Amino acid sequence: MRVLGVSFALLFWVAAAAAQAPGAKPATPAPTAKPAAPAARASAPVGNLAQVMRSILFHNSNLIFSTQSDDPGDPKKPLDASFGTYAKTYTGWPVVESAAVALAESADLILKPGRLCSNGRPVPVDRADFRKFAQGLRAAGQAALKAAQSKNMDNMIEVSGTVSEACENCHSVYRDKPDLKNRCIP
Repeated sequence: MRVLGVSFALLFWVAAAAAQAPGAKPATPAPTAKPAAPAARASAPVGNLAQVMRSILFHNSNLIFSTQSDDPGDPKKPLDASFGTYAKTYTGWPVVESAAVALAESADLILKPGRLCSNGRPVPVDRADFRKFAQGLRAAGQAALKAAQSKNMDNMIEVSGTVSEACENCHSVYRDKPDLKNRCIP
């Protein structure tokens, strides 16, 4: 064991002396990191607007609306996602906070270029009113998150109206049509 220690010390001493010897080449600096690649190009949308609404917004807005009568903090009946194997993994106020985040983040999804409506028409992402409605959804989701973080039922009742109004603003112009082929047309 002692021989091993002496060997390492000798090796270290020789390496240090060689590095300081006159005429020795300076150590090459470590390569610098490459600059970050430009952001990846956004991928094409997967679902149409109705599918995004049904899979993300419908479920999560209803979780927010349920807080008008169901206390997420009630230990006897904690609010949960109510589906799947792991439905009880997240319960109570974290479920409501997650629903609010989903609403706020979904604004970007509905504004994603190239997305189609269920009737095959392009989502009107270039229209100022549609963009304003999407921003209203984002703001409503952010307000719902703040209310959920307060864990106050009165705040949730109030913000439920904000979320409902954000949905209705867009639905009344773009979705609620007697003929489905006219959806996404103001």
